[in-house]
Amino acid sequence: MLPSAESLEGKAIPNVVFKARPDDQWRDLSSDELFKGRTVVVFSLPGAFTPTCSSTHLPRYNELAPVLRSHGVDDILCVSVNDAFVMNQWKAGQDAANITVIPDGNGDFTDGMGMLVDKRELGFGRRSWRYSMLVRDGVIEKIFIEPEREGDPFEVSDADTMLAYLAPDAQVPEPVVMFSRPGCPHCARAKQALRDNDIHYTEISEDQKINTIVLRGVTGRMTWPQVFVGGALIGGADEVQAWLAGKA
Repeated sequence: MLPSAESLEGKAIPNVVFKARPDDQWRDLSSDELFKGRTVVVFSLPGAFTPTCSSTHLPRYNELAPVLRSHGVDDILCVSVNDAFVMNQWKAGQDAANITVIPDGNGDFTDGMGMLVDKRELGFGRRSWRYSMLVRDGVIEKIFIEPEREGDPFEVSDADTMLAYLAPDAQVPEPVVMFSRPGCPHCARAKQALRDNDIHYTEISEDQKINTIVLRGVTGRMTWPQVFVGGALIGGADEVQAWLAGKA
């Protein structure tokens, strides 16, 4: 049986050493190094490369990381019972620059949290139950534990739930997508304008599949770039600058 949130909140996180490979060099990371004197969001999941973890759990925390940091979070840790090589390779294939992946290869941290579960029926061995928590100076302030039932429930450990707890009135940014062309000066101008306003965007660059026909089919226009915000077409560089000016 998993521990209750009430039994964990107010308690110190497990004191362990993680065998990590930042910058492809072995390094021991202690709990104190990661948590002492810091405000940290942790989300833990069953495994790198698994469907929900890759498609939803990790990407949304990465997307909301700037908002979480603007409300006092120093770091966002993704913990999984995988070795350092697996965690690093997984992160490399994800849009996860804002996340620190922590390999709990032996399951010591997860076991100390009481979240180590038996997944042998799936060939996974022992893995982490899915949960998230807000930790201040090594003490668990709030923890969201997925309901204990068959399968892989994903209802409360998501980034939006964590943000709602931390900052209920926080403004969640709309997703921004830019269709661009390599070497296009207007694309460069639009990208710089977004960066200057600290707006994260996903770039879809012209190639053999994303061409002018695709651009016209999606946007009804033939000029690059074309920028969408929250599903709505903003337009090219001039329109992006006008939209940003309107937000100021």
